[in-house]
Formats: sequence, structure tokens, C-alpha cells
Amino acid sequence: MRSNEERTGAAASAPGAAAASGPRPVVGLLLAAGGGRRLGGRPKALLVHDGRPLVEHAAEALRAAGCARVHVVLGAAAEEVRARAELPDCVLVDNPEWEEGMGTSLRAGLGSLAGTGAGAALVTLVDQPGIGPRAMRRVLAAYASPATLASAAYDGVRGHPVLLGADHWAGVAATATGDRGARTYLKAHGGALRLVECGDVAEPYDIDTEADLVRLRVGPPTAPPTTSPTLGQH
Repeated sequence: MRSNEERTGAAASAPGAAAASGPRPVVGLLLAAGGGRRLGGRPKALLVHDGRPLVEHAAEALRAAGCARVHVVLGAAAEEVRARAELPDCVLVDNPEWEEGMGTSLRAGLGSLAGTGAGAALVTLVDQPGIGPRAMRRVLAAYASPATLASAAYDGVRGHPVLLGADHWAGVAATATGDRGARTYLKAHGGALRLVECGDVAEPYDIDTEADLVRLRVGPPTAPPTTSPTLGQH
């Protein structure tokens, strides 16, 4: 198993990684640290959907959407996720404070982007398998500069993924507490936030409770999503 440093180097040196969205690439940031308290303590990252763990689906969707590379924040059962999930060329970020809420994972993930040269982070959650590359690609296409702030919307209601330009990272990290994530910051900067309607291409449901497990598909895996063109071709 490669170290995080080795993974970082592999991602940074991958052919075309820096060119996926121009000089300041957009990096995928997958928050996958949740312990599944209402699911009997089953880590959400390892819930099986189409024959594979949810963390694999979400990471692959971010890559297919056009992200230059993907950082995955792990917490609950992190070592088991490393052992069982195939996450090639992803940067794995440990969040030892994951039990304190999603805000800690967002802070850890944004912190891992320091020095990468990324212009923005496309943030998504591991427990929303109904949101795939099509919605992610739409939000990613809103990227114009490190000042960009955009979010998917479903019938006009803000949801994931969220595109955080690098100019906003410090402010988001300073206000990300508990399970609120970037909510406080986005509310305070609503005038700058662009909503990108995705209700026709995705479903924003969460896998939070035992009742939600019926939304996970069983059986053999389906074909992986087709890799998208680079951002400049949208």
C-alpha cells in the first residue's frame, strides 16, 4: 500500500493532471469519513452499491466529471477502507477528528490542498450515490477563477456537489463546525453563489438510515461512467 505522499506524487505527475481545467486545476474533494451511526456503525464509505463500495463510486464519478485529481477524506474504519477499496491515484487524507462532524472532514480536506496549485475544489459526499458525473460536470463547468463559488441545485434548493474556489477555502475552513460543513459560509456569501440546476440529471438523497439502504443497488457492477472531456471543452 502506497503512502499518502506517494499517492500525492502519483496524482500530481499523472499525464494531463494539471491540464484538466487549465493552469489552476479543479480538484475533487470527497468527504468519506462518516461512521454510519444510524446504520449500526457501518462506515458509509464501505456500503456496497452495484458490487463496489460507495467510496469507489464517488471517487470515480469525480474523475469522470473532469477533476484533475481526487482527495478522499477518511475517518471511520480508515484502514479497512484502504484495504478494501480501490482508489487508484487518489490522495487519501486522514481525519482523526471525524466523530466531531463533517466540518472537521471539510477542514482536513481543504488543508490537504495547500500547495497543490488547485484553483478550486469540487466537494461531494460519499453517501449520495444518486449524484453522479453528469451533475458534477455541470457544477465543474461553472469554474471561472479561484473566486468562483457554485453549487448544484435541485428544484432550486442548494445541494451537492459544491464548487469552492481557492479564494474561499480559508473562510470556509474557519466556519466549518459540527455537521454544517460549508453551510454557514455559503449562506453568508449567497450573493456570490451560483446555483446550477441538476434536478434533471441526479437525485440528492442520502444514505443515512436503515430505511435508506433500499436505494443501494445489489448485483453485479454496472459499466463505469464515461470519462468526460476536459473543462475547457464544455
